Amino acid sequence: MSFNVAADAYDRFMGRYSRHLAPQMADLAGLSAGQRAIDVGCGPGALTSELVARLGAASVAAVDPSPPFIEAVRERNPGVDVRQASADGLPFADASFDAALAQLVVHFMPDPVAGLREMARVTRAGGVVVACVWDHAGGEGPLGAFWDAARELDSGVHDESDLPGARRGHLGQLFEAAGMIQVEESSLESKVEHPTFEDWWEPFTGGVGPAGAYVASLDAQAREALRDRCAAVLGQPPVVIAARAWVARGVVA
Repeated sequence: MSFNVAADAYDRFMGRYSRHLAPQMADLAGLSAGQRAIDVGCGPGALTSELVARLGAASVAAVDPSPPFIEAVRERNPGVDVRQASADGLPFADASFDAALAQLVVHFMPDPVAGLREMARVTRAGGVVVACVWDHAGGEGPLGAFWDAARELDSGVHDESDLPGARRGHLGQLFEAAGMIQVEESSLESKVEHPTFEDWWEPFTGGVGPAGAYVASLDAQAREALRDRCAAVLGQPPVVIAARAWVARGVVA
């Protein structure tokens, strides 16, 4: 699995869905002028840009371990404090922000509870932490059709359904384990229409995330078989993907 890919590859693959989540995440955080927020695991910056629009660049920080993503966020959001770092080692002092947000990141943290605890550390008492993860376990994430097709051809495929936070209720449990109070869990929605099957399929060949890594691991014949099976599962274009993400909001004690 790799996120050390070009920003535009991620934009074509997951960014087309995640950009619909960003305003919903910011709404849940209840952000207002004069506050400071950090985007943890910012990727190429879909959520970062939303935070900048609401708070101004000088009031936003962003971190990600991927150098190409960090470069893209700096170019797209001048004035934001962008640093290369992982969630379990945020390079900021205690209580530096009013809100910490993580969009589609918790399930890839080596230790999700430690990562969420670190997000709480850099957030002031009474501030909020908000995070979301696609509903991979329920098959309602944007990759559901892809993994359904892959499992039909390879019963031993390791999909993303067992990742932390990817099932109903688990993200809230992680928040509580990290010490947050007044934890609430709900869901977010994203709907994308692809005019052709190729518009949907091509980004899977870019090697982004677990799905991209799986496609890259296949030989040409197996890859073509998977492509054909996906086309059969999705049916005639346009390909409309309606996706759900679980989201949790907690208050820092």
